[in-house]
Amino acid sequence: MFVNIIRSHRDIVAICDSELIGKRFEEGKFQLDIKENFYKGEKMSKEEVKKIMQNLIKEDATFNIVGTEATNTAIETGIISEKAVKKIQGIPFAMKLL
Repeated sequence: MFVNIIRSHRDIVAICDSELIGKRFEEGKFQLDIKENFYKGEKMSKEEVKKIMQNLIKEDATFNIVGTEATNTAIETGIISEKAVKKIQGIPFAMKLL
């Protein structure tokens, strides 16, 4: 998975499955554009991503999560529920705003 942390007054954490970088999905009037300049940060293991999620949820970060592995990791970590996950062309995504 790729993790990109954008530092600001409230950190934005972009997490996505590696194979989705640069792809675009559309369904009806909805689209999911996994832009490299937003999502492609450091490549990390599932355990590293879990640690980042656990640490940054305490800091009131905003999360943008795309892909099966990324959303499942967020569910396992407890930062989102299964109900929070939506899909566009079968690609799961979720946002967590605190």
